[in-house]
Amino acid sequence: MEMEVSRPLSLRCSVQKYDWGKLGKDSKVARLFSRNSEAEIEPERPYAEFWMGTHESGPSFLVRGESGSPDSKPVSLRKWILDNPGYLGEKVVHRWGSELPFLFKVLSVAKALSIQAHPDKELARVLHRMQPSIYKDPNQKPEMAIALTDFRALCGFVSIELLKDVLAGVPEIVELVGDEDASKVLNIKEQDGYMEVKSILRSIFTKVISASKEAVSELLSKLKCRLNEEHKIRMLTEKEQLVLLLEKQYPADVGVISVFFFNYVKLSPGEALYIGANEPHAYISGDCIECMATSDNVVRAGLTPKYRDVQTLCSMLTYKQKFCEGLP
Repeated sequence: MEMEVSRPLSLRCSVQKYDWGKLGKDSKVARLFSRNSEAEIEPERPYAEFWMGTHESGPSFLVRGESGSPDSKPVSLRKWILDNPGYLGEKVVHRWGSELPFLFKVLSVAKALSIQAHPDKELARVLHRMQPSIYKDPNQKPEMAIALTDFRALCGFVSIELLKDVLAGVPEIVELVGDEDASKVLNIKEQDGYMEVKSILRSIFTKVISASKEAVSELLSKLKCRLNEEHKIRMLTEKEQLVLLLEKQYPADVGVISVFFFNYVKLSPGEALYIGANEPHAYISGDCIECMATSDNVVRAGLTPKYRDVQTLCSMLTYKQKFCEGLP
């Protein structure tokens, strides 16, 4: 059916006030939300994410008439699409129904997000069926982030050669994984196959991320003291500086130690980062826009007060080692 739009329709979007968001007017999300909703910005409130889409965790609404008029009552974007499928086109409606096939967000990050990964389609269906209160939908969530400001993130595992350097230079991790597994990493050769490397990497990462709170607290205390002492005689690496920063944000959290396993990525405004299914990542700071499949599924294992599903995360990861570069 042919549809005609005489003028643009106003979209009222949702905001998420997670505690890692930037406060008040420092947040691009807050400023966007204020202009979009005419709501007052609360100066001491974190504004983390601005959502545009049909996902039930943060739906958008359409307002057709002038403010205060009988036609100005908001209608959910999902219902409007259901009532007016011609605007999306037959192919999209046939595949996605009344759901937009994507979710668009703006993020303002003041404090690191969790060490996390998003499940592929098959795993998402299983998790949603088993724990629907935690995994809200049966969808996968590949995503792309485009930096609006200088943006920092952890993404993907470092190369085996860099991991060897970590084990040689961070005795606290060796203490967690044990000498036997540390030796396996140090003895990996270039000709060893992907599956063998994956098995070893999975083993030592699982030992670290699954360590007891007592062991993590003790080793983080040692690590913090050592780095503060060494800072008196040498310049700490960027990764070491990041560890000290995250330890202040999340004291005694195993996610702080796990930082050494991941690539530390820095994006300039306009650069982008693609994150596929089952790949570990964590946003550290900055503002970005995100576009992803319509899903809110997150499997977390560190740097968070929220529910941690360590076993699922360790089993789902690809354990591919590659350096993530910003895309111009």
